[in-house]
Amino acid sequence: MPNMRAFSLQSGSNGNCIYVETGGVRLLFDAGINGVQAEKKLAARGRSMSDIDAVIISHDHGDHVRYAGIFQRKYGLPIYVTVKTLDTAAKRHPIGKLHDVRHFCSGGVMEFGSVSVHSIPTPHDSADGSVFVISSGGKRLGIMTDLGHVFDGLGDVVSTLDAVFIESNYDPDMLAKGPYTAFLKKRIRGPEGHLSNAEAAELLQDASARRLKWACLAHLSEQNNRASLAIATHRSIVHSRMPLYVASRYAPSEILEI
Repeated sequence: MPNMRAFSLQSGSNGNCIYVETGGVRLLFDAGINGVQAEKKLAARGRSMSDIDAVIISHDHGDHVRYAGIFQRKYGLPIYVTVKTLDTAAKRHPIGKLHDVRHFCSGGVMEFGSVSVHSIPTPHDSADGSVFVISSGGKRLGIMTDLGHVFDGLGDVVSTLDAVFIESNYDPDMLAKGPYTAFLKKRIRGPEGHLSNAEAAELLQDASARRLKWACLAHLSEQNNRASLAIATHRSIVHSRMPLYVASRYAPSEILEI
């Protein structure tokens, strides 16, 4: 059975993009970094923009969609996005004209040969946000950031995964004492914001005892979290020897396999 390989090119409020290859298909999830950055970070892991089959957009926030137009026009990549997400993004960001857009419905499935990408709607504060489960050859990888909160059914989905990129955005104490405005603090910890380290770890706790092989903690806040703190919190809750990784805000992660 062929391996599924994935790595984060960059993860955080300064830009997000994740690469996945499986079943002869190469996908990018989100376009929050520019073309030059994407080229360099793919090349650092022996990959190329010319090999990408599609770009799939999770939601309309700039750190996920800002460079979708560049990815499409410069590299000729089809953009998969919901109608609401594209409409909202086009009003907020200088995406420009797209020549190859393929719409999906949040909650539906996209097929790329033998690879299926299931989209799951989230309560994050966007127009029509989704997270994704990539399935191929009996293996399942989750890409789950900007979740809003631990909504009904999310734990059941995580328990079916072999590996996951999951947001572990903030430490509550750092957020409370940090420089953000009261409004922004409320938004982050609210039901349409982000998951804390502990909330993400509790999601993984049951799944790690089942089939989960590794987790990569993603979308860490620069102001309200630290990689060492995120890992320590997860280790204190997830009582297994499952490997944990952290997606950098600046550098590509190592290539992770299942």
